[in-house]
Amino acid sequence: MKGLRVVVRRVTGVELLTRYADGVRSVYAEAFAQPPWNEDPAEAGQYLERLADDVVRPGFTAAVAFDDGPHGPGADRPPRLIGFTTAWTTDTPLPGTRSYPLVTATLGARVHDWLGGSRQVDELAVRPDVQGLGAGRALLAEVTRDAPDGRCWLLTAARAVDVVRFYRRVGWHQVAHPAPDSRDVAVFLGPEHPAAPMSEGGEAHGVERR
Repeated sequence: MKGLRVVVRRVTGVELLTRYADGVRSVYAEAFAQPPWNEDPAEAGQYLERLADDVVRPGFTAAVAFDDGPHGPGADRPPRLIGFTTAWTTDTPLPGTRSYPLVTATLGARVHDWLGGSRQVDELAVRPDVQGLGAGRALLAEVTRDAPDGRCWLLTAARAVDVVRFYRRVGWHQVAHPAPDSRDVAVFLGPEHPAAPMSEGGEAHGVERR
């Protein structure tokens, strides 16, 4: 997209739920309507309801990305929210809800040492029409830049092959390598996570897709 300039800024949970709620809903609906998620756009409303609970979690952190519009004569379109990400401090022990039991099964005895008290990136979403232009990489960097001792992690569905490749390219370390056609999760440690060199398949691969 010629002339696009991505601007990323950190925001509070209150801002995310008020000032940016419509943009977050729209981005979520567009991003997760794509394969392999194939979610009904109506689920974006349910995500905002869940987000209202998430913003009060300890260590909640969020960032949004804007396309500040094309440049040049006649370029007067206002900035558009094109992506967002959320994160928080991981509970110790990990809860028995969401996908956490799969993470525990993947890491075994290492789970508490590696993930307990670290920053978990929970959601990262970018509009499909601007993926590949650096918004995903910038959002991920912003929401993890001050993670204590570089301790941050995330998970995604193993079947989301393009997403798995993206995280590898931006330097995250994949802990295990489940089959892409499985229902398992792929767990990643951040580029500066102290355990990254010890992680299974922990080599980082270097650039971006989201």
